[in-house]
Amino acid sequence: MPHDDFAVEPMPGLPELPPEGEHVLWQGRPDWWALTKASMNLYWVLGYFVLLAAWRFLTVVDQRPLAEALAISSPFLVLGAIVAALLMLSAWVQARATVYTITNRRVAMRIGAALTVTLNLPFTKILNAQLDLRRDGTGTIAFELPRDEASLSYLVCWPHVRPWHFRTQPALRCIPEAEKIAALLSDAAEARVNQPTIARGAAPVAAQVAAE
Repeated sequence: MPHDDFAVEPMPGLPELPPEGEHVLWQGRPDWWALTKASMNLYWVLGYFVLLAAWRFLTVVDQRPLAEALAISSPFLVLGAIVAALLMLSAWVQARATVYTITNRRVAMRIGAALTVTLNLPFTKILNAQLDLRRDGTGTIAFELPRDEASLSYLVCWPHVRPWHFRTQPALRCIPEAEKIAALLSDAAEARVNQPTIARGAAPVAAQVAAE
């Protein structure tokens, strides 16, 4: 019988229903093609195999007939196509297993195709957010966390991290309409951080004395 691994989620992408006063502003997932190019380095991989095929061709073309030299070089192109297909499949699976959520209080990231985890990033814990916008409108929003909060594993979070940063920065990776989402996130975070906090407790001693 078919089984939904996320059937226990009361709301897609969240391990539990938002508390009172919190509501979802946006949910989405990576664009799988943009994720393939950005995190899987598809063009670099294809270029590597094309370079191998060209090198093989140049080393044998002066010793063998042209058709034979092409046949000897072609396995590298076939192997490159297979690797590219695997990278695209991996990116598609990662994108399908991911749900990014922005509420009026936090960013939640349900990530992982094999080992699924949910990261909760309250706006009050995010030091900075940086947008990397691409020409096609997709982009990555990376979050800088305090040092005492940044104990996340890079390998566990990959590819949902800011690349080439050893201090792990969780990221909404390769999302469509990234500029629009970044503006929504900025407004929500500013409203949350600037929201006054009223602490509950006993009245100050001086007030109690004055009342008596």
